[in-house]
Amino acid sequence: MASAANANLNAVRETMDVLLEISRLLNTGLDMESLSICVRLCEQGINPEALSAVIKELRKASESLKVEQKLSLHLK
Repeated sequence: MASAANANLNAVRETMDVLLEISRLLNTGLDMESLSICVRLCEQGINPEALSAVIKELRKASESLKVEQKLSLHLK
């Protein structure tokens, strides 16, 4: 039983390593933790295209906040 669990764990790690490499080749900007979360969400039935759109919107919002913070620091 333990060897089957270890084999399963190794398969999961190998799969995640391959997905991370694909993610890097595609310049997604996702780290292992973010990629793992995305995979789990997709496994739970979340639409991958919708998830991608949300990630893009969050990145845009984050970038806008960074720009606003830089501008406010320069005005002080």
